[in-house]
Order: sequence, then structure tokens, then C-alpha cells
Amino acid sequence: MSTLVILQQMAVIAILVLVGVYLYKRDVIDDHTSKKLSIIAMDVVNPALIMSCVLSGDMTATHKDMIYAIIVGGALYLGLCIMGLIIPRILPIAKEEYKFYNLMTVYTNIGFIGIPVAKAVLPSSAMLYVIVCNVLYCLLFYTHGVMTLGNEKISIKRMFNPGTVMAILTLVIFWFDITLPSVISNSVIYLGNATIFITMSLLGVSLARSSIKDGLKKPEIWIYIVIRMILLPVALVLVMKHIGFKTEMIQAFCLLAAMPVANLPLIQAEKIGENTEILSEGIMVTTVVCFVTITFLLSVLF
Repeated sequence: MSTLVILQQMAVIAILVLVGVYLYKRDVIDDHTSKKLSIIAMDVVNPALIMSCVLSGDMTATHKDMIYAIIVGGALYLGLCIMGLIIPRILPIAKEEYKFYNLMTVYTNIGFIGIPVAKAVLPSSAMLYVIVCNVLYCLLFYTHGVMTLGNEKISIKRMFNPGTVMAILTLVIFWFDITLPSVISNSVIYLGNATIFITMSLLGVSLARSSIKDGLKKPEIWIYIVIRMILLPVALVLVMKHIGFKTEMIQAFCLLAAMPVANLPLIQAEKIGENTEILSEGIMVTTVVCFVTITFLLSVLF
């Protein structure tokens, strides 16, 4: 991939994030408004963006690609679950902090950040792999993720949130080549077009109201970043290139593997009364750093 193209796309995303910072500083978006916009993002426009990838007609992937996506995605998450047990033991942290770094290792922000960034940076055909991974992510978090944190039973019901349902419907439409009425497809596409601005500006709001100074000073977070956000994506790309997968598939999985820590573990931890300091600092630091690491990885590896 052209370094200039990647830099331009990441710069656009960075500008949208800065707009969010500006809107928060000017009190245009306050904490109450950001919560409402987050609901709109997660339950309306982000799911619409997922489906619009298929409805736009730009996706050239095949049934075979979808099967490969499920196999590789499943293998990736199996590997991440194993790494989630290993990485915390490498880091200079207390044993009671292991579960938080376990979650940080397995669950990165492939929905709220991954989908919009992938849409901006990757070719349209690569979005199939992003959609599949989002389905696997949700199914895994409400089983493995909930059990890792403890204090709550597995939630089958919560696996099927609007994002998961829309992703599954999108895969069904893709598999059976279903054509929706133009009124519906155009409405979904227009809703999806709003995703990147809303999600990136909300990311800016999150950064504006949080302090990452303490997190930046912690060596364990930087060790985590090197292992999880740089070395893992590099190893994944080398293995997939050796096997001979399509370039856009490798690009998609590389991007997803390089995403920052997800918000979902933090939300779950807050719900059951866990200390969320580690997760909060991890989210903030990795989100800021990912603009550099993603640009570096895509420029060097492709």
C-alpha cells in the first residue's frame, strides 16, 4: 500500500477526531450528548455501515473468501485467547491485574474504530473479513470475556446486539446474493455514511475528557503495545503471506490485529464493580498510539 495514501487517510481520521475534541472543549458535545450519540453509533449507523458494504455493490469477495474469513478469524481468536493467558505473565504487573490484560489482549476495538478505519483505508472487498470478525468478536466476548472478568453469567441474549444481528444479516445477504428494494438499500447506505464522522468525533470526545499522562508512564502498557499491536500483526501477516492468502484479506486481518483496546471490557468491568483504571488507561494510550502503529504496519508490510 502507498505510504502517502495511508498517511492521507489516517490524517483525515485524525482531523475528525480533533473535531470531536474541539466540540467537547466548546461544550457542543457534553457527557450526556456523547452517551446518546454513542447509542446512535453502536445501534444505528455502525450496523448500517456494515450492511452498506454489501449493498453498495463494491464488494467483490466470494463464498470461498467468506469461508476462509470464518476459519482464519476463528483461528485468530483462539490464538488471542491463548496469548491472553501468556502476555500478562510477561508483563511487570500484579497477579490480580492479569485478567484485565487478558481482556486487553483478546478484545480490541474492531467495531467502533475498526469498521470506520477499515472502510477508509482498505479496499471494499476487504470489508467482508471485518464483518466476519465482528460477529466472532461479539459471540466470544459474551462467553469468554464475561467468564474472564467473573461475577456474571454468560449472556446469550446480549450476544445478539444490533451490530451482531446486522452483521449476520449482511453475511446472509452476501451469501445468497439477495437484492433489497432500492428505498431500503439507499436508506441503509446513507445511514452508514454518517458512521465515520460520528464515531471518530466521539473518539475525540473520549480523548478530550480523559488524562493519559499516568498511562504513558507505565512500562507495562508500552511492552503490551510492542507485543500486541506491533509484533503480533507482523507475525500474522508473515504467516498469512506464507500460506498464500489474498492481499486484501491479509490487510484486513493486519488492521484488525493492530486495533487499540476495546471499550466493551471497560463497560462490563464497570457494571460488576471492578476497578477500571487499567482498562481506561489502556484504551486511551493504545487509541492515541494506534494512529502511528497502524500507519507504520500498513506502509511497511504492504
